[in-house]
Amino acid sequence: MKRYIILILAILWANLFFSQDIQMPKPPSQDLERGSNLQNSSITDSLMSRFGNRSTKLNKNPDAKIEDYLIITRKNDTIVIDTSLTIEKYHKINFLRKDDFELLPFSNTGVAYNTLSFSPITSISPKIGANNKYLSYDSVDDVVYYDLPTPFTELMYRSAFEQGQLLDVVYSVNTSRQFNFSISRKGLRSLGNYQNFISSSSNFKLTTNYFSKNNKYRLRTHYLNQKLFAEQNGGINNSDTENFENGVNQFLDRGVFDPNFENAHNEFLAKRFYLDQTFSLKEKDSLNKSSLEIYNAIYFQELKYKFQQSSVDNFFGNAFVPQEINDQIFLNTLNVEAKLSYKSASLGNVDLGLRYVGDKYRLDNYGLNEFVDDLSGINSKTTFFLADYSKKLKGLDLKIYSENYIFGDNNSNLFATDLRINLKNQNFLSLRYSLASASPNYNYLLYSSNYESYNWNNQFDNTLSNSLGFQFKLKKILDLDVNLISVRKHIQFEKKMFDIEGELGNIIIPVQSNGELDLLKINLKRKINFGKFSIDSRLMFQKSISDDIVNIPDIISRNTIYFSTDMFQKALFLQTGFGIKYFSKYYMNGYDPLLSELYLQNDKKIGEFPLIDFFINAKIQQTRLYLKFEHLNSSFTGYNYYSAPNYPYRDFTFRFGLVWNFFM
Repeated sequence: MKRYIILILAILWANLFFSQDIQMPKPPSQDLERGSNLQNSSITDSLMSRFGNRSTKLNKNPDAKIEDYLIITRKNDTIVIDTSLTIEKYHKINFLRKDDFELLPFSNTGVAYNTLSFSPITSISPKIGANNKYLSYDSVDDVVYYDLPTPFTELMYRSAFEQGQLLDVVYSVNTSRQFNFSISRKGLRSLGNYQNFISSSSNFKLTTNYFSKNNKYRLRTHYLNQKLFAEQNGGINNSDTENFENGVNQFLDRGVFDPNFENAHNEFLAKRFYLDQTFSLKEKDSLNKSSLEIYNAIYFQELKYKFQQSSVDNFFGNAFVPQEINDQIFLNTLNVEAKLSYKSASLGNVDLGLRYVGDKYRLDNYGLNEFVDDLSGINSKTTFFLADYSKKLKGLDLKIYSENYIFGDNNSNLFATDLRINLKNQNFLSLRYSLASASPNYNYLLYSSNYESYNWNNQFDNTLSNSLGFQFKLKKILDLDVNLISVRKHIQFEKKMFDIEGELGNIIIPVQSNGELDLLKINLKRKINFGKFSIDSRLMFQKSISDDIVNIPDIISRNTIYFSTDMFQKALFLQTGFGIKYFSKYYMNGYDPLLSELYLQNDKKIGEFPLIDFFINAKIQQTRLYLKFEHLNSSFTGYNYYSAPNYPYRDFTFRFGLVWNFFM
């Protein structure tokens, strides 16, 4: 902890020294409007002029404004870079860099997550499997591009457990007004508190963003190379769970626990090259009220998941041969998309196109040909028809999206619509509906391993999903989101009992349900301010109203009570308070380290333990500091906290993080 205190004092001293001559401004009251794609973004930013409303120009570049620093998504949503300190950003200072309200992390950063909720299908593209690794995987839509007046750098640091750290760095620059490139690297290494539970990851991205001087041609590319590695120990063994729950002194050092095994790890690797192009055939001007564009996107990616173990272990059951385990699955994907986009003030925006997807899924398990059938892979080639429509009326936004199978192997379809009624002061009422028929993930259909029970070749039907949503947002009162989800032929991994030669055991296998899953989810957000004190609350109620096909907690809640103030003549902005997260007891999903998947179990209920954190957040110029005393109640509210059966949750720990932005 001493090194963290020294680092904090050094940063505070340096920032206070260099900020003495800067006065902090009041944020502008008006909202930014910069084209139809600009999202509302808080711009209470230290880069903005602190001298009233005279200007928002940056000191280092008199021609640059904070609203000129743009992040652009694949769907062309544009977001202003924002260095303000908010409670929402505090909830995102983690390995995933997003709010993990509906997730429960394991004891070590980046190893695995348990899910606390159920969500409808949003994609009809089958995954390779290893769903727990997908939470940390950057998909095509997760990669962003930049458009900047001056070079921009963001550095995020977060302390890990015992030894190691998490570091995420992005550097982006416009070499000319038309061309931008960015390079980023996120690296993690964390020892963890339990034996054989090291996590290590690397994520490298290189992006380019170009448009011609006449703005008729635009091009974006990115390259991604990602590796997610984690040692696996199967959790603490059953005989030690009593010692953990009773808080036996000699076991407070978590390294003395005997895990189920100490010789295994799993790993997820991804490589992808992406390119999209847009060419304008007809532009809007004073005479033409419509535009016409051609869009093309292509990407190729290689995904690989493997589980390796130096020798067999009866934790996973019997093995065909007593040798090293080296189970590997691969998925190579070629995706080609072409669209014609027509935009008209009277008609709206219409996109029509085709998408071709070619998947090659294969297995690689040496020495098993004499024990299992030679079913080495699945090849899928499919063409989809795409239709996208959006229209802005007075006070109304309508969006419709459809992706339909034409011919090929993946007989999947997706339809989604969103009607948004805009009210005053950024408030709105939204109605959503989606209908999907999606093919199973490939590891549900075909898997092979040296362990006898991890071999299957299934013929599952598509999963059918309906979702009806309602969202009502009143900015100063509440944010209410209600979803009714209906699923047929749901597929998941389940824990089943088996009898082999008179011996009972457990196996984890994929199962397709014949029942109906109808689920109600109500999500309520509320923020209340009392002067400098604030309460940020989020409550989710979810209930299965038909067959109990999935297990989820009825209630998830998070309440953050904090105090905010300016200090040192407004050179420092401070937030400090408590965060409390809680979920009701239920049969929490188990975790299978061989598959990197969660599975349904009905043996052990977990929940009803509060997770209380104390935090201190501070902002000095473009630097945000995050100090967190995590799970400080662990020693006095009972050692009954788990992330999954046999996997204890985190004990009390102190963590330090920062996000530092540089504008050159």
